[in-house]
Amino acid sequence: MKPTMAIRIRRARVGAAMTQAQLADQLDVHRSAVAQWEREPGGTHPSVGHLSQIAIATKVAFEWLATGRGAEHAPAPGNRDARVYAANELEAVCLDSLRRVPARKQTVICKLLDELTRKR
Repeated sequence: MKPTMAIRIRRARVGAAMTQAQLADQLDVHRSAVAQWEREPGGTHPSVGHLSQIAIATKVAFEWLATGRGAEHAPAPGNRDARVYAANELEAVCLDSLRRVPARKQTVICKLLDELTRKR
């Protein structure tokens, strides 16, 4: 029997050596939201966007986290994933760094980049 989503979320968080508060900070949600997602029975399910953020923050495979199917951990290391999307090594390093920043700070960084690249 595959574990429930609540158990998979908890397992991913604990496996990443994160507290509920640390995961909440990464996702820019309240700690109580993470507690609800991990509650058995009667908890709530995170949105697909939050599931994606949880998978990235805890370095687990999205499919496993969302459905319980497949391998718990993606076969490729996290840095390699960024290189798939990056045009060069500098972009890969920046993307890896951006993924480690809480969501609210990611927004600020993206706005700053947008300002820096606007033509005047």
